[in-house]
Amino acid sequence: MGHRTLKSGYQQISDRLNLFPQGAPPSEYLFKILKVLMKEKEAEMISQLPIKPFDAAMAARILHLPKEEAVKVLDELASRALLVDVQKPDGNTMYMLPPPMAGFFEFSLMRVRTDIDQKMLSELFYQYLNVEEDFVRDLFVKGETKLTRAFVNEDSLPKDQELHILDYERASSMIKNASDHGVGMCYCRHKMEHMGMACDAPMEICMTLGSVATSLIRHGHARQVSVQEMMALLEKAWDHNLVQIGENQQADVPFICNCCGCCCEALLAVKRFGTTHSINTTNFLPVVNTQMCTGCNRCVKACPMDAIKIVEGKAVVDEEVCIGCGLCARACNRGALRMAAREQRVITPVNSVHRVALMAIERGTLQNLIFDNQAYMSHRAMAALFGAVLKLPPVKRLMATEQVRSKYLVSLIDSYQRKNP
Repeated sequence: MGHRTLKSGYQQISDRLNLFPQGAPPSEYLFKILKVLMKEKEAEMISQLPIKPFDAAMAARILHLPKEEAVKVLDELASRALLVDVQKPDGNTMYMLPPPMAGFFEFSLMRVRTDIDQKMLSELFYQYLNVEEDFVRDLFVKGETKLTRAFVNEDSLPKDQELHILDYERASSMIKNASDHGVGMCYCRHKMEHMGMACDAPMEICMTLGSVATSLIRHGHARQVSVQEMMALLEKAWDHNLVQIGENQQADVPFICNCCGCCCEALLAVKRFGTTHSINTTNFLPVVNTQMCTGCNRCVKACPMDAIKIVEGKAVVDEEVCIGCGLCARACNRGALRMAAREQRVITPVNSVHRVALMAIERGTLQNLIFDNQAYMSHRAMAALFGAVLKLPPVKRLMATEQVRSKYLVSLIDSYQRKNP
């Protein structure tokens, strides 16, 4: 008679994460990372929690704990940024399990900590993200809908192109419209510093916004700043030729990273796999005026993507690698580089629900989002997810139907298509 092998808490949380669009392929290094970040019992408990927001009462039912004890567990996990806690106006606290990236991997290095070995953790992250390829390939290359998007350097746009830029494409607008503002250490450069490979770009310049910022500030993982101070940091980032990378959604962007081409995971992924399909580009591209270009090399040095070369004394842009950040145009003092609108606009998901639904459909995991047994999803959350699916193009809706095979979803889509042919 065979024996059933019991999975460790770390294997359980790995399985849980990999049911959803932003997973973490299991490997020796993943389990070592998890062991640094959490105890095995904590991993086992986290693996049972819903992916969608939940309150302490729901967690207590799932974990079979008294509510008061469940609150203590959840607050302890939130204090270490393994959960994000959001306090609602009615006084209730909602908890969310963040993905590995952008999430609890990065949060672990957003400040100097003594409760974990950050040097060892950095070495493990480097092996898992920079040496092994599975995690980064799945995160940045798999599927059409990307986790992150680039913001154009606003100072690089000529006046006539400012008409083409929308508010959600401006990092400055995201900052000004956010409800809260926090700044922490750059995870990527902090990791590389422990590896002895960091550049000299500013370290405390990782921006978090809205409710995520509020949670990280509450637990000391980020420092609260004013809109004015964050705008000053944005100017500082531009002065150091850093690219703004944020979550790929129009509304309520929770973070804006200020990235260099030598440390940033997302930009390194573009260069590693040789395509801009790793992140959403901006809606702009640099155009070279060969009559004015002297081949001075300033644009080559400014480009974080190695997308510009000097060929026969003139700058040449590789559009397959260029993310349209505009740093090259800002660096050119000859006026030989000009940012122009791309022929085809890049589509940005409306919000996180829209983006996650798209990513789930493309990765074949939509059914896991909708039928998350541990989540006991409310009608409101289910309606939001179905609503996002109904707004997708017909081909995507068909893919969603085939994945879920739900009579309810099929009837909703049929009704929607009849009303919106």
